[in-house]
Amino acid sequence: MPQEPPSHLSARKKPRQARARATVDFIFEATIQVLVADGPNQLTTTRVAERAGVSVGTMYQYFPHKQALFYAVNERYLDALGDKVERACREMHGASAEQMINTLVTTYWNAKMERPEVTRALYKSVVELDNQPLITAFSRRVDTASAAMFASASDADFEDLSTVNLTLLTTIFGTIRNVFERDLSAAEVNAVHRQLILMCNTYLMAVSKSPTSSALNAHDTS
Repeated sequence: MPQEPPSHLSARKKPRQARARATVDFIFEATIQVLVADGPNQLTTTRVAERAGVSVGTMYQYFPHKQALFYAVNERYLDALGDKVERACREMHGASAEQMINTLVTTYWNAKMERPEVTRALYKSVVELDNQPLITAFSRRVDTASAAMFASASDADFEDLSTVNLTLLTTIFGTIRNVFERDLSAAEVNAVHRQLILMCNTYLMAVSKSPTSSALNAHDTS
């Protein structure tokens, strides 16, 4: 992500060589394991270092404190999530609006549900973290990808695509986060997934007009 983190949350250095990158991977996975097991309040850099099998000194070469570590872990998570959404949107160019909604919702949903315990832990880790640069960068990526996708819909046209796109993404992201904030059963989670797709498709149908209708209207007024 191009957005720079706040200076107090920056990593001390970036891993350059393969061995260093592997070490940081171990640290990130250890961070997630401690977060899932004990929560953010009980996490310390010492405990993460022990779980990762590295020295505390090695930890401090990269992350000066646990807030910087939280920031880096969330940055990696959002980078991977952004990659999945962008790829899914590119693959849907030229498809129907309904196919686009189904793919967008399901891609984001599955990414969040792939390791639900990790998603919950990361939500908790950012409560007191200045992660606005991460959210801003992620939102730009997803906004751009989904808007380009909807603009290419084979069976729909939108007078105010920017607002339509923003409304859809806000609804999708907000609903899925709320699912994690409730203690829902598997049946309830699946039901919300289906209803979210239905709701988004119904909204898109209400605010869209077919390209054919647009062409006819333009011809009548010419």
